[in-house]
Amino acid sequence: PAVHPAMASAGGPDAERPHPKPFLIGVSGGTASGKSTVCEKIMELLGQNEVEQRQRKVLILSQDSFYKVLTAEQQAKALKGQYNFDHPDAFDNDLMHSTLKNIVEGKTVEVPTYDFVTHSRLAETTVVYPADVVLFEGILVFYNQDIRDMFHLRLFVDTDSDVRLSRRVLRDMKRGRDLEQILTQYTTFVKPAFEEFCLPTKKYADVIIPRGVDNMVAINLIVQHIQDILNGDICKWQRGALNGHGRTYKRPFPEQAESGSVLAAGKRSHLESSSRPH
Repeated sequence: PAVHPAMASAGGPDAERPHPKPFLIGVSGGTASGKSTVCEKIMELLGQNEVEQRQRKVLILSQDSFYKVLTAEQQAKALKGQYNFDHPDAFDNDLMHSTLKNIVEGKTVEVPTYDFVTHSRLAETTVVYPADVVLFEGILVFYNQDIRDMFHLRLFVDTDSDVRLSRRVLRDMKRGRDLEQILTQYTTFVKPAFEEFCLPTKKYADVIIPRGVDNMVAINLIVQHIQDILNGDICKWQRGALNGHGRTYKRPFPEQAESGSVLAAGKRSHLESSSRPH
């Protein structure tokens, strides 16, 4: 895809390229709602999915990387589908908060790697270099207030529950899990946890995206928003930029839409919806 002018490679080592404090975007929604697919579509439209890792100005991180290390007893339960991975206590919130804090300060960080087949945190970590915009996606990224307050923009991907269940089944079967176990886990843990912990956080979202990646109108507006930030307008959007807390002025998306086409005509060929199942 064509690269936006603001995305031009800086050249030279990452350490020599000055970084503003990153603009942190939270992306929440139920299981298999399309959070990561929405993030990847945003990356694609910005021409960042083909940029070398250390030169990327936009990057995606997942809350799933921050699952807690399980005890032997919890591990045994997890392998039987009897551990609740959708509960807030399943996540290492302290590590998540400290990692995001370092990212917002423009530091290089190491993010844990989680294995969903064995339900364990692997020894190797992923090095994440400073970026201008960071998309952080997960089912409960708005649940913890300390973490929620770090986001400059909050998105909630709102997808029909039947669609999410069908995607979840397909995804977990590809991970080698038994159908009966998947459905039991869904009815016992996933659905109740969504209703108790995830859905109530929808009220904290600045933008709700119905239908996920199929809603290209919303995604195009968000892409334009990010392009504004990368063009140097980040100070307009920072929460608490004037007084250190609370929200400051944010231009609503409809106002951007009135200004004309979101993307140049030459980029229209890159707007097809993703065919990924989740």
